[in-house]
Amino acid sequence: MSLAAYRRKRDFTHTPEPRGRGRRAAPRLSFVVQRHAATRLHYDFRLELDGVLKSWAVPKEPVPAPGQKRLAVHVEDHPIEYGGFAGVIPAGHYGAGRVEIWDRGWWEPLGDPRAAYREGSLKFVLHGRRLRGGWALVRMRPRDGAPRGAKESWLLIKERDAPAPRKPRAR
Repeated sequence: MSLAAYRRKRDFTHTPEPRGRGRRAAPRLSFVVQRHAATRLHYDFRLELDGVLKSWAVPKEPVPAPGQKRLAVHVEDHPIEYGGFAGVIPAGHYGAGRVEIWDRGWWEPLGDPRAAYREGSLKFVLHGRRLRGGWALVRMRPRDGAPRGAKESWLLIKERDAPAPRKPRAR
């Protein structure tokens, strides 16, 4: 996706959201989770890839307990600058409500992230304040009779992390 869908939904003369310039060169890929009190409280889960933030709306708070699954509805890509956005989107505008940064950090893809994203099975390690360790995003098959053009449903899954090796203690 490009940023065209993101920009089409917003009136930047009235919303404080960043318009976005796109790509940046950074040594690590960023991630952010934003708590978004819009029509319904949800969490926007965003992973930097190919100069944008790939984005999913997660209805329930992500839980860092192994095996926990959360529905994650794929939404339009957001600009990299959105990773630093916190504020209020005015009433009457797309996504109206308060946006707060709930967690942020960097992520490591396990394997080729572009191929995994296309295939709908993306595994990665998060390095954040709240969310750490192995995670997966897995695309679900569309329901029979789902309307054409319906948003894709994915699952955000906390994976079991291997225990850290114990360091020998000096005597």
